[in-house]
Amino acid sequence: MLLTVLVIALCADHLSAQDQNDGPEWHPDLTDDWTPVEDSVATGTYGEPPSDAIILFDGTDLSEWTTAPGYFTDISRVPDYLEEIPQHEEEASWQIEGDAMTVVPGSGNIMTRQRFGDVHLHVEWRTPEEIDGNGQGRGNSGVFLMNLYEIQVLDSWQNPTYSNGQAGSIYKQKAPMVNASRPPGEWQTYDIFFEQPHFDKDGTVIKPAYITVLHNHVLIHHRQKLQGPTVYIGLPEYVPHDSKMPIGLQDHGDYVSFRNIWVREL
Repeated sequence: MLLTVLVIALCADHLSAQDQNDGPEWHPDLTDDWTPVEDSVATGTYGEPPSDAIILFDGTDLSEWTTAPGYFTDISRVPDYLEEIPQHEEEASWQIEGDAMTVVPGSGNIMTRQRFGDVHLHVEWRTPEEIDGNGQGRGNSGVFLMNLYEIQVLDSWQNPTYSNGQAGSIYKQKAPMVNASRPPGEWQTYDIFFEQPHFDKDGTVIKPAYITVLHNHVLIHHRQKLQGPTVYIGLPEYVPHDSKMPIGLQDHGDYVSFRNIWVREL
């Protein structure tokens, strides 16, 4: 029986090859795809953005950033929060030193003047070298896509906390696959690939948001579906919003620093 199956398979392969031989003469060029590719992009050296990136912060000033409304704690506050966003036009007041900006505790969250949808966002961040506090009280901040969907920033080096609240987590929704954290005081990187949600005219979700994240070049989320905006209390659910919104950084009361922030629209 096995021999019979093998003979049939070999005959089928032969017939398939024979079909090609009976047709036009094949040549490697026939399967070459010469469709023009997008303009070449210079990758840059480590720490430098690609040539087509939109620079959000390069250490010069905070002209690309404004103050932002305080974040909502539960889903019921999201509609009011969305209405507050356009009212904030005052330039952000975090401290700049060298090529980095650092949270001024109590000054409030900040957000970009520009609005974005699908993006590749690059952020470098650092928690204080001197350890102060533990759990969620140690080097806490956050990166918010569309000012609604948070990737947690935290000193998670030998600092136990709930797994969907550690560094790299989709806060309160999904823990990272691994803890890729470096020690406090060292610069760390996030490369975030974000696909915005889509809504129909009545606000129903047509397509949820998805996110892929590399933490210090280690994949920690692979096209993870988001359940809705980040909330501290209760369960997330989608609230319809604009197709382009700001990117936000959080003042959580700790001296977290950021540098070399850029974005590529996808």
